[in-house]
Amino acid sequence: MSTTHHLGDLLRELAPQVLGVLLRRHGGFDSCEDAVQEALLAAATQWPADGVPDNPRAWLITVGSRRLVDQVRSEQARRRREVTAAVREAPDADLAPGPDDGGPGEADDTLKLLFLCCHPALTPASQVALTLRAVGGLTTAEIAQAFLVPEATMAPRISRAKQKIRAEGASFRMPTSPEWPDRLAAVLQVLYLIFNEGYTASSGPDLHRQELTGEAIRLTRMVQLALPDDGEVAGLLALMLLTDARRPARTAADGALIPLAEQDRSRWDAAAIEKGTALVTDAMARSPLGPYQLQAAIAALHVQAPRAQDTDWEQIRVLYQILSRIAPNPMVTLNHAVAVAMSKGPRAGLDLLSALERDDRMARHHRLYAVRGHLLELAGDEAGARESFLLAARRTTSLPEQRYLMGRAARLGSVESLEVPGHPSPPGEGP
Repeated sequence: MSTTHHLGDLLRELAPQVLGVLLRRHGGFDSCEDAVQEALLAAATQWPADGVPDNPRAWLITVGSRRLVDQVRSEQARRRREVTAAVREAPDADLAPGPDDGGPGEADDTLKLLFLCCHPALTPASQVALTLRAVGGLTTAEIAQAFLVPEATMAPRISRAKQKIRAEGASFRMPTSPEWPDRLAAVLQVLYLIFNEGYTASSGPDLHRQELTGEAIRLTRMVQLALPDDGEVAGLLALMLLTDARRPARTAADGALIPLAEQDRSRWDAAAIEKGTALVTDAMARSPLGPYQLQAAIAALHVQAPRAQDTDWEQIRVLYQILSRIAPNPMVTLNHAVAVAMSKGPRAGLDLLSALERDDRMARHHRLYAVRGHLLELAGDEAGARESFLLAARRTTSLPEQRYLMGRAARLGSVESLEVPGHPSPPGEGP
């Protein structure tokens, strides 16, 4: 991994921790996030030349705090609350914390930040978008990809969410017991989307972003500790563990994508599979059935099959049919179509895809064309499959997915050179 890549990972990991500390000390979501962004920019500029400090988190907190204090001093009338908070701080408040400062409370701050971003005054979509930005560290483009909307639509949504948090005077604390239900659905969706972006990155040279999957699992474990009897929290954690268990076998030594059917199953994480299976089995036995439990049950069926041909596609089809009824969305329909194709034949799956082709959100998404290409190939329509794979490759900004889709198309016949905007095909990897 390059130094630049490593620095970016470190800053993404530290950003929500630093934001949590600043919110606890100073309040003011919008101003604190601005301060964090300035501190991150300063780090990205100075650390490559000067070296990463011994305590990078403390360095960022210090820079962010000084930015806030400067702002308070220059805007006393408008920032009276921040001035008061600064006066109450200990005399050494602006100094870098010691190596052990904030250790035990660091995770708590991140969880508080998670629930603050899921404030009930926000719409569900804004809750998810703001948390992905502040806690998950995703860019606006990555969040737009997760929502299947243009980046120009997502940026104002995030800005309005921050303004709403400020207008509501939301406090930086954990919700009380009566407040949990209002926040929990959005919190779980946020964690789900963060995990998905980490497991299959929407853009860039790498298939995985392990810092995101790891953070999503860590935060979900924290929520599960707080709500041990909630079946959907357990279901989401099980889904993450069962899915992440396959990660070691998803890429070749050169980073190339390896599809599920071709993976070396001996490389899967057996301990994660055991833990995830136990979680979802227990949750389904004692809790009302929910979408995360269903998805975890489907993931369990995939990892329990010793070989790809042993997969119980009929049971997976039934579970997707139930999931389509209780939590319908385009991605569920897409996966349902694959299960139908594998159990009832490719033409049956293609019939199910036809409704998605009229959905504007999916018309822009590469996965629709990738699945259609797969089903057309199974049905014997090689020309149609090749065209669909090429369309999918043109729509993805993930280099591993682009190369995989181009490879699928190339196996079905000669293809023209492809270049994805911003991600040109590397030399020597053309058809």
